[in-house]
Amino acid sequence: MKLNTNKYETTLMVRPDDIDMNNHVHSSKYMDYVLFARYDQMHRCYKMSLDEFIKEGYGWVIKSTQLEFKRSLVLGDTCKIYTWLENMEGSSCKVNFEIVKANGKESCTGHFIYTMVNLNTGRSEKVPQWIIDRYSIAD
Repeated sequence: MKLNTNKYETTLMVRPDDIDMNNHVHSSKYMDYVLFARYDQMHRCYKMSLDEFIKEGYGWVIKSTQLEFKRSLVLGDTCKIYTWLENMEGSSCKVNFEIVKANGKESCTGHFIYTMVNLNTGRSEKVPQWIIDRYSIAD
């Protein structure tokens, strides 16, 4: 089995509360958009929701992130958020993303590195093999 690195898509519309004083989406909202897409895609595409992780006593926290802004999103824009797994090693998982405007042009790209934590201890923990298996596909 190999890690499922398929690219998945979530559509989102920019809301009024996403807009900053410069009349475009505030930079922090792009992180929210990716987190929203991952929440949606974990359930819909990987068939293992964040709720299931929590039920098993695990969670994910952001270790680091990189965002590269290319084009602003503004009120009323619809965008597609694409995410895909790059790797899952030790206690970490790297997720790449791109946010694309309705016209097909990239708005923001980057990645997140998440660390798996044991919710009972609050400490990082190696990703169990059964979770890696759930996020893998047959060769």
